[in-house]
Amino acid sequence: MTNEVLNLLEKAEGVLHGHFCLTSGLHSDIYFQCAKLYQYPDITEQLGKKLAEKLSDIDFDTIIAPAIGAVIIGYETAKQAKKRNLFVERKDGVMQLRRGYTIKKGERVVIIEDVITTARTIKETIEAIKEFEPEIKAVGCIVDRTKGLTDYNIKSLMQIDPVTYEPDNCPLCKKGIELVKPGSREQKVTA
Repeated sequence: MTNEVLNLLEKAEGVLHGHFCLTSGLHSDIYFQCAKLYQYPDITEQLGKKLAEKLSDIDFDTIIAPAIGAVIIGYETAKQAKKRNLFVERKDGVMQLRRGYTIKKGERVVIIEDVITTARTIKETIEAIKEFEPEIKAVGCIVDRTKGLTDYNIKSLMQIDPVTYEPDNCPLCKKGIELVKPGSREQKVTA
């Protein structure tokens, strides 16, 4: 699966090489821009189908995706799994369930993300819905960069152990390579 997903990402120019500030704040020499995949509905449909297959052994009711990066893959996965689809979004810098969406107490939820590195957005998504007291069954994603360092039940299409650096100890910064922040979350970039 990893090679197939990587090939699709490369075909869509969604694998970038250079010096990147990830959404997590860490630096890396590789960046996965899954939004590039969404230009091609047939590829997005394939990935949604594969994620739905990965989740087929989990009993759940609803998919929730954090906006903006995972909204499309969340929708497509929900469509393929024939489940309800919701998303959370930032308002005043805080992830929230808005637009009149509600979740029943005990509703079984799967969170879908595009790329996970530190799982900070997953934590923020859970925080945004915790007042509804759902049951988080799993987390699904296209690319899992966590190296298995989270407590979440992650179902991914591709696992990769990328090299990441703390900004204070980044050899790419020390070499003077320009730092790029291609993600959607607003943050200070420090080199």
